[in-house]
Amino acid sequence: MSVARALPVLALAAALAIVASGFGTRFGVWDWRAGFTILRWGTYTTFGVMALALVALLVPRLRARGPGALVVALVLATSAAAVPVVLLLQARALPLINDITTDTANPPAFVAILPLRAAAPVPAGYAGETAASAQRAAYPDIVPIVVAKAPGVAFDAALAAARSLGWTIVATDAASGRIEATATTSWFGFSDDVVIRVVPAQGGSRIDVRSVSRVGKGDLGANARRVRAFTAIVAGKASG
Repeated sequence: MSVARALPVLALAAALAIVASGFGTRFGVWDWRAGFTILRWGTYTTFGVMALALVALLVPRLRARGPGALVVALVLATSAAAVPVVLLLQARALPLINDITTDTANPPAFVAILPLRAAAPVPAGYAGETAASAQRAAYPDIVPIVVAKAPGVAFDAALAAARSLGWTIVATDAASGRIEATATTSWFGFSDDVVIRVVPAQGGSRIDVRSVSRVGKGDLGANARRVRAFTAIVAGKASG
């Protein structure tokens, strides 16, 4: 098989590997470490295909054997590499934290979810000022949610918001104002844990939320996006 014909096949295989790396992890075909390895090597392969395709297009003898196939390989490899490259850029731009909370001084604590995190590499305890300072620098908008509603109404609004986001509710305790849930990421199917705390505040209630990954050092901003989404929804429900 000529280089011109081989490169599109290799580019397609790399693209499929990149896609499968996440979904294979999500559906239990392999663990997340294997998924990341497949993602990494799939990405490396796309870079190799792009380099070879560009060289072949610049060499008349190679280009003459299949310029169309070389262009297809280049486009396919570039498209396949786009997602992991964007993820890499995000990872470099964001701090290596995977625990985000609206209350860094006294973050809500897990209770019912603790057994589910027993084997998780990421501890359930908060990392303290190290995590807090990194969060404040990267996500200064994540702050406590204060609503002019009684705690019972605010609790119901928080629970409704969690359900509307598709989280799996693990436990609710209206008396203490605590809600615990698990959120699943769309591609790799990572289980991230969320705890919500509702307490009385002057003129209404204060709602705090904390979202923590179970694996990895960084979260590519996933926990911050989750907290922001919850904040927007619960604020709307509580104001209605």
